[in-house]
Amino acid sequence: KALIQNFLSGINEADDIIAEWHAFIAEEKEKQLKKIIEEEGLKDAEAREFIKDCFRDGYVKTNGTDLDRILPPMSRFGGTNARAEKKQRVLVRLIEFFETFYGIGE
Repeated sequence: KALIQNFLSGINEADDIIAEWHAFIAEEKEKQLKKIIEEEGLKDAEAREFIKDCFRDGYVKTNGTDLDRILPPMSRFGGTNARAEKKQRVLVRLIEFFETFYGIGE
């Protein structure tokens, strides 16, 4: 809903609403993905490949090592759950991102 409202507030007399919509979605998708990558310190290329695969497959993969590959290096030792907490936070953000953009603007 928020994407549609932002899109509508930004259009003037667009000749091709569909093209405008696709461009808007692509720009928003890139902006939001970039924000997640930067804020979480994710590996850029690996994160982009991960999310591309999610859109191709139709779901966010929560099992396996794919998510671990995009996380920044962190100690797995030391008695804290920092890595597990980071992984969970990143997973929640990527699922929200996926649910926002899956099936629109394609």
